[in-house]
Order: sequence, then C-alpha cells, then structure tokens
Amino acid sequence: MSSTKDRISIDKMDDKDEPAQHIETLVTINVDIDALDSIENTKSSKYAWLVSITAGIGGLLFGYDTGIISAILVYLGDDLGKALDSSEAELITSITSGGAFLGSVLAGLIADKYGRKIPIVTGCVLFILGAIIQATSFSIPQMTVGRLIVGFGVGSAAMVVPLYIAEVAPAKYRGRMVGLDNMSITGGQLISYGIGAAFAEVRNGWRFMAGLGAVPAIVLCCLLPFCPESPRQLVYHNKPAEAARVLALIFPNATEQQVQDKVQHITFHVDQAKALNAEKSLWAQIKQLYVIPRNFRAMVAACGLMAISQLSGFNSLMYYSSTIFALVGFSNPVAVGAIIAAANFIFTWVNLMAVDRFGRRRILLCTMWGMAAALVFATICFHWIPINHDLTLKTNDVGSPAYVLLVCMVVYVGFYSTGVGSTAWLSSEFYPMEVRAIGTMMLTMSCWGANIIVASTFLTQMENTTPSGAFGFYAGICFFGWVAVYFCYPEVKGMTLEDIREVFKHGFGVNYARNVQSEIKERRRAIPGEEQA
Repeated sequence: MSSTKDRISIDKMDDKDEPAQHIETLVTINVDIDALDSIENTKSSKYAWLVSITAGIGGLLFGYDTGIISAILVYLGDDLGKALDSSEAELITSITSGGAFLGSVLAGLIADKYGRKIPIVTGCVLFILGAIIQATSFSIPQMTVGRLIVGFGVGSAAMVVPLYIAEVAPAKYRGRMVGLDNMSITGGQLISYGIGAAFAEVRNGWRFMAGLGAVPAIVLCCLLPFCPESPRQLVYHNKPAEAARVLALIFPNATEQQVQDKVQHITFHVDQAKALNAEKSLWAQIKQLYVIPRNFRAMVAACGLMAISQLSGFNSLMYYSSTIFALVGFSNPVAVGAIIAAANFIFTWVNLMAVDRFGRRRILLCTMWGMAAALVFATICFHWIPINHDLTLKTNDVGSPAYVLLVCMVVYVGFYSTGVGSTAWLSSEFYPMEVRAIGTMMLTMSCWGANIIVASTFLTQMENTTPSGAFGFYAGICFFGWVAVYFCYPEVKGMTLEDIREVFKHGFGVNYARNVQSEIKERRRAIPGEEQA
C-alpha cells in the first residue's frame, strides 16, 4: 500500500464551511494519509449491510425485466394485433437495452451534481410508468414505447446502484456488498420465471407479468428515504459533519478520532478530485478518461470485462431461454428456463461468499475457461438436434442431445454467475473519484451497448449461422476474454477506493496490485484480533 505523505491543514468540521481539509504547500504539519484510514480495521455494523440490501432492490429492476421478457415473448400471441416475427421480437427485446444505454448516460451526468440517490429514484419512477404502459399495450408501437421507458429506468438504476453501494461499503466487504446487487439481479430473474410460469395459463397473463415489474420500483421508492447519501458524496457537497455521522453508523466500534480521520482521508481525496475537475466542462471531464493514461487503463479493464460478460452469450439465455428450449423440443420451456434462472441465482450467491476471500482476479481466471468449455459442448449438442433453417424442430421428440444441452447451459451459467457475471459490476471501484461517476456511466454503457448487440441479433444469428455457429462464437468470446483478464485485470480486494487509484499508474497494475495485496496481508497479521474478511 502506498504511504505518500501530503502536507495538509485540518480545520474544524462544519457543514456550512468549505471542505474541512485543504491541500496546501506552505504548512508545517505532515500527515501520513494512510494513517487516517485505520477505521477500516474496525468491525463494521449491520447498518451498511441493510443500506446495501435496500439499494440492491434496484437490481430487481434489471433482473425482472431481463427474465420476464422471455416468458412474455412465448405467451404474447397476437395480442398486439399480430404474431411477432423474429425482427419484431428482437425489437421489443433490444429497445429496452437501448433505453438503458441512454438512461445510464443521463444518470452518469447527474450522479455527481445531485448525489447518488436522485438517479435511483428517477429510475424507479420511469420503471413504474413503463411497466404500466406495457401491461396496457394493444399494439407493437405502444409495447415498444413501454419497453423503451422501462429501459430508461433500468439504465439509471443499474448505473448508480453499484456505485452507491461501493461508496457506502467498508473496504473489506465491498465485493460482497456490491455482490448483493448482483444477487438482486439474479433473484429478479428467478422471480420473473416463477411469475411467468404462474400466469402461463391465465388469459392475458403476460399483462400481469409486465405490470408486476413495477412492484420492486415502488418498494425501493418507499425505502430510499431511510438510506443516507454516501459519505464521499456528503464530503463532496461540503457536508463533512453529516458524513461523520454516517461513518459512525457504518463503523460503530470506531473511536471519534478514527471517524474524524476517515472524514479527513476522504476529504483529502475529494479535494484532489475537485482540483482536477475545477472549472472543467463535462466534455473535459469525459476526456480525462481518455487522455490520462491511468484513467484510460482503468476504463479499458472495467469496460472490457463488462463487454465480455454481455457478449459471452448469457443474455441470449435470459432473453430467449424459453424460445431456445421450445426450439429443442421441451413442452414447458418457461419451467425449463426457470432451471437456468435458479442456477444463476445460486451461483451468484457463491460469488458473494467468495469474492472478498479469494479475490476478483482469481475467480475470473478459474471460471471463464469453464464458460468456454460448456459452450463448446453446447455447440456439439446443437449439431445433433434436428433444427430446420427457420428455427423449427424437425421432430416432436426431445432427444438426449436436448437434455445434455440443458446440462451444458446450467454448467455455463454456474461458471458465469460465479465469475464474470457478478464481478464485472465491481469494476466501478477502479475509477478515481474525479471520474468515478463518468467512468461508471461508461461501464454501464458498455453493458447495455453489448446487450443491444446480443438482444437484437441473436435470433437472426441463429438463423444465419445455425445455433451451433452462434454458440461457438460465444465460446470464442469467453476464451479470448480469459486471456485479456490474465494480462489486464488487477486484484484490488481489500483496498480502499482511494488506494485503488494508485494501481493503474503502473500499467494495468497486475504485478503492482499483487505486491499491495501482500502488504495488506502483512499489515493485518500485525493487528491483534483483526477479523478476516
């Protein structure tokens, strides 16, 4: 861990004053910045977990929508005036991803100015409105508009929620707490399949499926007033005393001095961020991601992993799993798709338990090769399933290749959810504070941009290249993604957000971060009774 000493002056904290700590060159007090962060070695409270769980409900917006469209496409019939063809099904599926792309941009632009909570609330309102429009649709254009508005809301929540949780969480549990958002995403997908199966035989049941998507948004709107703004945002908006109160709730065993030191530690880095962004336009702030080498490398690592997570084929299963399993001959494709959703939920829990213990990088390297292998076997299975060029089955029998295919999909989802599916969302921690909101916006844009590609091309790709060709392509993405992680993705478990900014000053920081991890272990061994993450 770096131990840079900076000259600072410390004033009495008052929410009405300017930031309590000013970077100066002509003062006589030297303070080791790292020494101000001893609060991270104390035990954290359940409060931080409750806040993270509450914010994680925003993941249900993402997860429910991702899962429920699969069932809606199966049971929609001609209720929108006609039966949908492949291009129309791709339109109402991918338009949400397009809306989420734009929603994440908007949320990223206001996340610093108005704090982290306002974009989450805005996303909830949009999601409620979009769900109502979908449930009352009687035409393809109306359904498309509803899906677009839902996308705006999902993109806003998906961008800000992991950012908010990362800033609230203690360093040693940050991976697990951000993982709660991933648990909510996969839990929302599982719930959507259950609701899809429950309303499968109900007349116009797809309307209930769409309308019930507003429920998690309503719940989150009701609970958010009980959640604080993140301490870093409070300091950013010149409210250090309020930030201290939040930190005291997160670290109840910390002394008053440790709380004050943590506020000073955050303030030092916030002042650095403000100095870097002083009088800079939005465009100039965005340029910092590209023209400053360490920021660019952080963005490449974060956005690259997110793009791989989306282009690896997982969302083809989430959006079209019912279509796929109907294609290979299963009579109840929604129920079979629920097996995939259940596996996704269970293995996301595995990631939640393992990510702070074993680290992000190790988990990725141990799982991405398994994704590629499972997809290779799926490609072979599709070769032995009699599917016509127009994606219809030549026989009504469900042969053994179909069951083997299901096993391959479960194995693939297990590796995906344990690794890249959950870990990609942690990468917002790579960005220094002066570009964290903009960088997280780019991360979320990478998610939805790649998502658009998969959602809008999957059925067409299967028609043009056969299912074997489509899944073989995804297998290649997984393999080359594994190679990219090996060379470009550093391990940052247990490091504070302020310390992570040093990593990408050393190339992609893989070796530098490895040395820092060794220092962290040595330092914790030297602390009597230090609990292990």
